[in-house]
Amino acid sequence: MLERPDLPNEQIIACLLENYGLFIVDVSFLPLGADLNTSVFRVVTVDLETYFLKLRTGSFNDISLRLPEFFSQLGIRQIISPLPTKTEALRASLENYQVILYPFIIGDNGFDVDLSDRQWIDFGGALQRIHTAAVPKVLSRQIPRWKLSGQWRESLAMILTRVENEVYDDPLRQELLAFLKLKRPVILDLIRQADWFATKLKNSTEPMALCHSDIHAGNILIEPEGPFFIVDWDDPIWAPKERDLMFIGGGIGGAWNSNREETLFYEGYGPTQIDNNALIYFRYARIIEDLAIFIEDISAAPGGGEDRKQSFRYLTSSFLPGRVIEIAYNSGKIV
Repeated sequence: MLERPDLPNEQIIACLLENYGLFIVDVSFLPLGADLNTSVFRVVTVDLETYFLKLRTGSFNDISLRLPEFFSQLGIRQIISPLPTKTEALRASLENYQVILYPFIIGDNGFDVDLSDRQWIDFGGALQRIHTAAVPKVLSRQIPRWKLSGQWRESLAMILTRVENEVYDDPLRQELLAFLKLKRPVILDLIRQADWFATKLKNSTEPMALCHSDIHAGNILIEPEGPFFIVDWDDPIWAPKERDLMFIGGGIGGAWNSNREETLFYEGYGPTQIDNNALIYFRYARIIEDLAIFIEDISAAPGGGEDRKQSFRYLTSSFLPGRVIEIAYNSGKIV
């Protein structure tokens, strides 16, 4: 989220003192990420210790905290466990927010800094360990299982139909309507492509792997000349491994779109059989989901707001040469 939530610093400070025993002297909002349910802060204690604070609204599954804890204990050093409260819980509550605290990593995400060759190999190895981890049953049964669904395809088609008949005074929404009219044939074709590749997966017997489900460059934190970390475990899922692997070479956000990076990644991941139909399907499915969310974010409310402007930038950039739509088409398409 790019806009700070309406929550006074005093309440945040009091919450961290009560639940974590920390005497906070500075709270700085960080305008990061595209998730409108998540706000993040840098907080500093009286002893000059720095922490990363995450406030999350909406639906919440504790598995998003317990899995990183499990992987950290398993020795996967690229995963950061949330810090416990005074009662050993992995989160606290503040009004309608879930409060989660992490060590503060001084670094940049993968959109701003490239992984080195060594880091790409290590990234492949770490993801392979995640995909093949023997997850305890107490955690495993809390993780949703992927099911083939046309929900987002249907939603996007309905959104296109709805906005055709709407009239907006808001300049950004007017811009959105003009852009959607221009790109309507492409968007409808993306839905058609996803429909076709979905039929190839209906009878799939591929085993499920534990997937991060959103492992794009923005969810990799890279320290200068140091390690990297896989973050944001909000939506883990049991799914074909291609649910994660489609990000490698998929070009989301204009990153991770080179053959060199893919080669290095799979050097670390190791030999594996890739279901190309699944990989292609998941790329189309992700584009469609993102387009639907971006359009809804922009059209939902008039007025300003950096989050809405960011959604419009993400939406329009998807259609640029070399970005996600072109990469998906190059991965495979029906005529």
